[in-house]
Amino acid sequence: MPKSPITDKQFTLDELPEKGPKNAIDIIKQPKEEPITITQIKHTVKEDELTFKIDFKLPPQKSFSLVQSNLFFDNEPVNSILVRILSGPLATAESEFSAVLDMRGIPAGPHTIGVEMYGLWGDGERLCRTYSEQHINYVPWTRQLHLVKIPIVHSVVGADLAVVAIGQRNLYLDIEKTLKKEQDSKRDNW
Repeated sequence: MPKSPITDKQFTLDELPEKGPKNAIDIIKQPKEEPITITQIKHTVKEDELTFKIDFKLPPQKSFSLVQSNLFFDNEPVNSILVRILSGPLATAESEFSAVLDMRGIPAGPHTIGVEMYGLWGDGERLCRTYSEQHINYVPWTRQLHLVKIPIVHSVVGADLAVVAIGQRNLYLDIEKTLKKEQDSKRDNW
């Protein structure tokens, strides 16, 4: 019985191996292929207000606990919301939040509402980015002579999330810095 030929383990220029294994930190920092999914954007017109309900679903293997959500009106940024994702046995991958836009002075007609969402990780890296927009035909209930370009956000409400205001965010950052300093001081320096 003839023996099978033994192949050389030395590579030629025609058959170079693929790159070696990556650094573990680089693998963790890589954005996941599956983005945050915005499942639904509903709007309701009230007197001088436009209420939006945004439903979204997180990817199954999320590596972040903060989600940045940017709202756009006619491709102009209106508001930026930092949402803390709750974790634990009762937490679900599906969540929602609402935003109420002050529409006083906005002209009637077609408008575009955009929602950009991404997870924040580490040094401000953006993971699982997604963007969705909805075209609406706005008909105001009241008409004012003074027209403005961009509406003002009245409130942001979440069903099972914690909305972090700018003041609270700074407080969280201060606490995090203090904890890091305490950890560094407790380490053995050899």
